[in-house]
Amino acid sequence: MVTRRWVRVGLVALAVPQLVTGAWAVFDPAGWFQDFPGFGPALVGADPPYNAHLATDAGAGFLATGVLLVLAALWGRPREVVLALVTHLVFSTPHLVFHVRNPAPGLTSSEDAQNVATLAIAVALPVLLFWGNREQPPEVAVADG
Repeated sequence: MVTRRWVRVGLVALAVPQLVTGAWAVFDPAGWFQDFPGFGPALVGADPPYNAHLATDAGAGFLATGVLLVLAALWGRPREVVLALVTHLVFSTPHLVFHVRNPAPGLTSSEDAQNVATLAIAVALPVLLFWGNREQPPEVAVADG
């Protein structure tokens, strides 16, 4: 069985921000810390102090998750899709919980709420993709009457 096309597109949609964030943090950790996401309030820099090691390691985690999501989309097999989605949820769920419990001191309440909402989507979308990846029942032939 091959995974539905819309699930594969969803995997890529999850992968793109992971890849962009990860590459930015790995290759320019200070710039990532100061400016992420590149528009609006600086989300990472809102919770100082800067730590190059931590920023680079976090970027590597984003990058690894993004690569796995892309590979699952390319391969299109349900087992790889499940593996990629579980990996993404293992990353995104604690990330969401942390931000729900720890508002960033450098963000307004509205900015913090927007950040949490975006992170919640990163948890909800994989759940939807799990549903779309479920095994399809075999088609039943209808006899001509």
